[in-house]
Amino acid sequence: MSDELLDYDDVMAAYDPVLGLEVHVELNTASKMWCGCSTKPGQAPNTQVCPVCLGLPGSLPVVNAKAVESAIRIGLALNCDIAEWCRFARKNYFYPDMAKDYQISQSDEPICVDGHVDVEVDGETFRVEIERVHMEEDAGKLSHQGGSTGRINGADYSLVDYNRAGVPLMEIVTRPVRGLGAKAPEVGRAYMTHLRELMRALGVSEARMEQGNMRCDANVSLMPKGSDELGTRTETKNVNSLRSVENALRYEIRRQGAVLQSGGRVKQETRHWQEAEGTTSSGRSKEQAEDYRYFPEPDLVPVAPSREWVEELRATLPEPPSERRARLQRSWGFTDLEMRDVLGNEGAIDLIDATVAAGASPASAKKWWLGELARRANETGVALDEVGMSTAQVAALQQLVEAGTINDKLARQVIDGVIAGEGDPSEVVETRGLAVVSDDGALGAAIDEAIDANPDIAHKIRDGKVQAAGALIGQVMKAMKGKADAARVRELVLEKLS
Repeated sequence: MSDELLDYDDVMAAYDPVLGLEVHVELNTASKMWCGCSTKPGQAPNTQVCPVCLGLPGSLPVVNAKAVESAIRIGLALNCDIAEWCRFARKNYFYPDMAKDYQISQSDEPICVDGHVDVEVDGETFRVEIERVHMEEDAGKLSHQGGSTGRINGADYSLVDYNRAGVPLMEIVTRPVRGLGAKAPEVGRAYMTHLRELMRALGVSEARMEQGNMRCDANVSLMPKGSDELGTRTETKNVNSLRSVENALRYEIRRQGAVLQSGGRVKQETRHWQEAEGTTSSGRSKEQAEDYRYFPEPDLVPVAPSREWVEELRATLPEPPSERRARLQRSWGFTDLEMRDVLGNEGAIDLIDATVAAGASPASAKKWWLGELARRANETGVALDEVGMSTAQVAALQQLVEAGTINDKLARQVIDGVIAGEGDPSEVVETRGLAVVSDDGALGAAIDEAIDANPDIAHKIRDGKVQAAGALIGQVMKAMKGKADAARVRELVLEKLS
């Protein structure tokens, strides 16, 4: 049964949305949070585990110093205060994918507190206040077997892979974000874009949402206009793309608006984003406060970063993403609309920047990455930087186009060859014989054949209707299998028929 939805403008006329975003960032440390097991992805199940990962009796965790360093750098980049003293706690919950059946996290003593970031939407700046950043460990991965959907409902049994259990995880929690109006979904997306760029700039995470390196739990509630009392919120779990964050928030705003407008009551619950349908579905109720029975982790000493160390780490912070975006936009000469197009494609800003550094113009780099290569990435279901072509190869491809060696149509065949592993663009052009035919003799013969086959069109051109030349040019290009310079063909056609 589908949810009733209220028109978005009608919701905005009656209510003010309030957001709360909880973001988990998986760090790219070489080893896990409490032990020396590798974090390398894609390995055979349960091959990167040890007594600590598996929670075996007598095993003792040891804090990963690199993870603590990353947490401090994240906090500093989010304008947080860094705790002079903090400690870990045990979060007790039913964890089918954690062998010890509790999670080591931080409760009321996180490492970073009271931060903020400013994000821009349509020229307007919105401040998102950060309540806390705390350290914890990731859980393992369950695979449900025997069902038709891959979910636990209907499955015959479940398998667990503990390779991911214990991977360092940072949770970034905002305070309720008010005053966003109709732009609330876009602000949610802009905030996630900021975090993704920041994590990559810091070098602490791959931040690939589609691979689960960065996951968002999107909370939203509605306040009646003129009220200061927060409404009942829902939490949409594990949203895994920038577009989905915006769409999930917009859907929930419309769904909650319909519930309230009809006199109903919004249930406090977790919900799940259904990408294919563009809807959320009910998960589990959160009407009652959960008691995780936190208590201090007895096997780990407190963490007390010295002020000197914190200041040393502050000096390593990269250029803030907002400043970098503004600098690149000025350098590239892109309009606001063009830049939004770039930012809307995950990872595109880094790829275009690197392609420009390799010698391509900003416009051509944008054309290839957001055009042909983005289309191929979408078709194959991979990230843009995993499409099979490097930034240097894209720059080399464009240089071949600009030199007249190939045209845009042939360039697409070159891309096929590069992705297939046939070498760099110049090698593909040579082995596939894709170079543009520039020999006037060969072109002239093909033009003569086209004129002989189309005397009526030739007559129109002789009478001054030069726009009719397009038909002859098309015939020549077809005969040359696209390996002709269309501009040169045009010149030769008009010369012959002038």
